[in-house]
Amino acid sequence: MEKKLYQCDVCDKSFGQNSNLTTHRRTHTGEKPYACDVCEKSFSQSGHLKGHKRTHTGEKPYACDVCEKSFSESGKLTKHKRTHTGEKPYACDVCEMSFSESGSLTKHKRTHTGEKPYACDVCEKSFSASNNLTTHRRTHTGEKSYACDVCEKSFSASSNLTTHRRTHTGEKPYACDVCEKSFSKSGNLTIHKRTHMAH
Repeated sequence: MEKKLYQCDVCDKSFGQNSNLTTHRRTHTGEKPYACDVCEKSFSQSGHLKGHKRTHTGEKPYACDVCEKSFSESGKLTKHKRTHTGEKPYACDVCEMSFSESGSLTKHKRTHTGEKPYACDVCEKSFSASNNLTTHRRTHTGEKSYACDVCEKSFSASSNLTTHRRTHTGEKPYACDVCEKSFSKSGNLTIHKRTHMAH
């Protein structure tokens, strides 16, 4: 007897169990029914809430047997282990680019399809990744959740805080492969590389 498949009416992805389809649909609707009773942060899956709660308790029961780094969720340990093995089991069937996480492959595939399933409910601008929508929404609310622990300057995106911190640390992780000059921002490296192309 053929196993019944439950198909998503938005993206046509299929699942063996209706409960998995229900969970998947939340990637389109943005529904997050599981709320943390400490900080009220919400999640689309109960397992994600359980893992999140450990950020409050500090519990990290999953330890890496290579470097002994510990994690609050087993899935995070699995992903971390790939930094040691270099394993990238998720391959794009269009360009064959590979990824260590299934979510990264899903996001990448949208560069081929042009799909932008995450729409802002204020201005209707759409995004291919949910975290980009979250960051965008702050342009409407003015929220700046990421504060520098040195000078207390705040930012709406964690990536902007990471870049800002380099003004304190002096870190310049983006090195030119022609002259080895380093930069704190990837964009500055891109601009710099054009000086070599001009010659």
